[in-house]
Amino acid sequence: MYTIRKADIADCELINKLAWEIFPKTYGQILTPAQVEYMMEWMYSIENIRKQIEEEGHVYFIAYEECEAAGYVSIQQQGEDVFHLQKIYVLPYFQKAHCGSFLFREAIKYIKEIHPGSCLLELNVNRHNKALEFYEHMGMKKLREGDFPIGHGFYMNDYIMGLEI
Repeated sequence: MYTIRKADIADCELINKLAWEIFPKTYGQILTPAQVEYMMEWMYSIENIRKQIEEEGHVYFIAYEECEAAGYVSIQQQGEDVFHLQKIYVLPYFQKAHCGSFLFREAIKYIKEIHPGSCLLELNVNRHNKALEFYEHMGMKKLREGDFPIGHGFYMNDYIMGLEI
């Protein structure tokens, strides 16, 4: 049903466009409008997406249903045996249509390709995000929680979840 391809610098605008369609809807009931706006610039400006890919080691994949982009995932290696699922977002239309689980499985597949040994996949999820149930369904466990300052007086109030792969 879905196909996937690794994103490159030419996809920064597409990722930005998808983020603007997804992120505010996902967090609009959880965060203040000011924090949503700040986080959109911090994580999803075209320049910052480009920096993530070129300088910070983020690897993005975009999922498609036929020719329509449906969502994306971003993975970053953070240690010899630790990877961080930085982002996984699906357009509202494709939520509940298994696009998220497809992206999650593809992220694990990619990690196993570049790191055949056992390792840990971690991610941060807002403690009030309904996606928490999705991650638990995918086998992730809560490892710890924290309130992480991100600038301008804002915090990410997250669980850090993990999965041994």
